[in-house]
Amino acid sequence: MRQYNASKRMLVTGGAGFLGSHLCDRLIEQGHDVLCVDNFFTGTKRNVEHLLDHPRFELMRHDVTFPLYVEVDEIFNLACPASPIHYQHDPVQTTKTSVHGAINMLGLAKRVRAKILQASTSEVYGDPDIHPQVEAYWGRVNPIGIRSCYDEGKRCAETLFFDYHRQHKLRIKVVRIFNTYGPRMHLNDGRVVSNFIVQALKGEDITIYGDGQQTRSFCYVDDLVEAMLRMMNTGDEVPGPINIGNPGEFSMLELANKVIELTGSKSKLVRMPLPADDPKQRRPDISLAQKELGDWVPHTQLAEGLTKTIAYFDQILSEPKAA
Repeated sequence: MRQYNASKRMLVTGGAGFLGSHLCDRLIEQGHDVLCVDNFFTGTKRNVEHLLDHPRFELMRHDVTFPLYVEVDEIFNLACPASPIHYQHDPVQTTKTSVHGAINMLGLAKRVRAKILQASTSEVYGDPDIHPQVEAYWGRVNPIGIRSCYDEGKRCAETLFFDYHRQHKLRIKVVRIFNTYGPRMHLNDGRVVSNFIVQALKGEDITIYGDGQQTRSFCYVDDLVEAMLRMMNTGDEVPGPINIGNPGEFSMLELANKVIELTGSKSKLVRMPLPADDPKQRRPDISLAQKELGDWVPHTQLAEGLTKTIAYFDQILSEPKAA
């Protein structure tokens, strides 16, 4: 078997998305050949346009709900809309992407004997009744709610990964990703960091749902990608699932005020009703990640990460087509 620092053929599904494009960057930097697959529902060519002329990068338009026949050494399965606005736009397709996509990528991994990583989510914990969330917690998820297409789709994908692992001895890695932010987030993805930043930069009212006391943890994208790479490099005895995210916890009001401070905006806070099944708390216990991923911890502080993300959105909004 080739060593991790030797050149490999890497497949990244959802590779033109926010997380996927940053992962493609890192894999190219490490000297790998990268096949980036995306159907461009939420991903954009803009996110990977700087790689298009690179000799070790290839971009393919493909929907993972259909089988894919390629020869690769490792697979990072990131394909799935991740924001409520996008995954609720076509909930049936969202479930298909998680479930059929997992089946197709697992089938590919089985055929070519590739190691495969599943980008799961903290949403598998639902609206948790333990805090912070540990991997052994089974979750508290509404199976028929408006978020279920994403939450239950990802839960089923995890089931498939572990059944392929047990039944076919497939080498799997499962990471549960908590809130992540940074440059290349979709301008209108409806997630709280991008929402607050865009509203602040435009001088619009900042929308707070409920009382604003619900909390989230926010991990900068570079720290998240580093954890994913380390997870793929662990031995076969570490299939996961492993939480990756930043254990720092902030209320929505704290985040909104920090964004206003960093942008110098005059935006005011306005209250809106809390969406259905919106979790009150979300914070990872990353003890297992620290143990298995070489003492990995997120290093980017919230103010630093927000500053970089604000600069990205400021640039996007200043372009004529964004007006």
